[in-house]
Amino acid sequence: MQIDKNQLLRFTTAGSVDDGKSTLIGRLLYDSKAIFEDQLEAVENTSRKKGHEGVDLALFTDGLRDEREQGITIDVAYRYFTTPKRKFIIADTPGHIQYTRNMVTGASTANAALILVDARHGVIEQTKRHAFIASLLQIPHIIVCINKMDLVDYSEKIYENIINQFEEFSSKLYVKDIQFLPISALDGDNVVNRSTNMDWYKGAPLLYTLETMHISSDINKIDARFPVQTVLRPQREGFIDYRGYAGRVASGIFRPGDDVVVLPSGFTSKIKSIDTMDGSLDEVFAPMSVAITLEDDIDISRGDMIVKENNQPKAVQEFDAMLCWFNNDPARPRAKYTIVHTSNEQKAMIKEVVYKIDINTYAREEEEKVLKMNDIARISIRTTRPLMVDEYRDNRLTGSFVLIDDATHETVAAGMIV
Repeated sequence: MQIDKNQLLRFTTAGSVDDGKSTLIGRLLYDSKAIFEDQLEAVENTSRKKGHEGVDLALFTDGLRDEREQGITIDVAYRYFTTPKRKFIIADTPGHIQYTRNMVTGASTANAALILVDARHGVIEQTKRHAFIASLLQIPHIIVCINKMDLVDYSEKIYENIINQFEEFSSKLYVKDIQFLPISALDGDNVVNRSTNMDWYKGAPLLYTLETMHISSDINKIDARFPVQTVLRPQREGFIDYRGYAGRVASGIFRPGDDVVVLPSGFTSKIKSIDTMDGSLDEVFAPMSVAITLEDDIDISRGDMIVKENNQPKAVQEFDAMLCWFNNDPARPRAKYTIVHTSNEQKAMIKEVVYKIDINTYAREEEEKVLKMNDIARISIRTTRPLMVDEYRDNRLTGSFVLIDDATHETVAAGMIV
């Protein structure tokens, strides 16, 4: 299978505290030679001060000072690296229960989730919680990394038992692709290089799995959606009459000559050209950023959406969503918030909390209606003007939104339209 060398794969890590997430990422970066010399020197110095004999690999992702001192991850740490086969963005998310919101943030754009399980402890509540959030966020691929195999004598039986434990509860989740890997992040077994300690494992190591993972079909190429971010009017020689609508393709494919409709106005036209800094293109798809010009002069502004005539999103003012509450302060009943959906911003109100989800048991709590930090709930929301939406499971970009508190300008929640 041919892999595009410029193709970007985003993946997130999740697991309980001390399952070795940061160590695994450090091992990936270290063994794939993706660390700058000054970074390596800083981490070696910190490792020596802490009394470690070798390099403490976890420090490569623990960017905050508190994290380095406590040895825990409390924020989403992003790391970038490239191999000859692919580019990667890693979101290292916290394991603590009180940082559920950080996992939602880190995982929202991921193609894959690495869920770490300590081989000594097997599947625990936190494992189920993170698998549930990965399922809720419709992450297409899950790799269950059964870590610390060196501490259980590389036992195939323990590995198989953990697979059975995971599959027992994951059958209830909506996940398309789950793979399992026995690893030792500390020693590097099956991370970048194949382990010599686990001859019974016939699969590929983690890096090869990530490099060859097929993600092209994860992008929705059917529903053409182009949220307009700004209108380009250069007003200079050669572009006096130019009017381009700039934005990023959310999904689908656009070509010059396509019949399109502009929402919410409903005006129709044809695509005249699709332009970039490097010239015009014959075809564009997600997540390319371009400027589209139309045959007709239509009043279009930021927040409008260009779509195909025969395939349109729903224009709704009231809808249900799964919401993760981020803020320290609980949600105020029927308070007004600013909703940001693609490039569209307007006022919105949480009409009702239908139920909250206990993310340990997946049970619905229909009596408890107060949304507190890290709570996940199904809510009903109403906006002042219609939004052009798709269901989140069909389109992660046009099916998601954030809520902003007008008084503090803080992002208080993220939602997935159902």
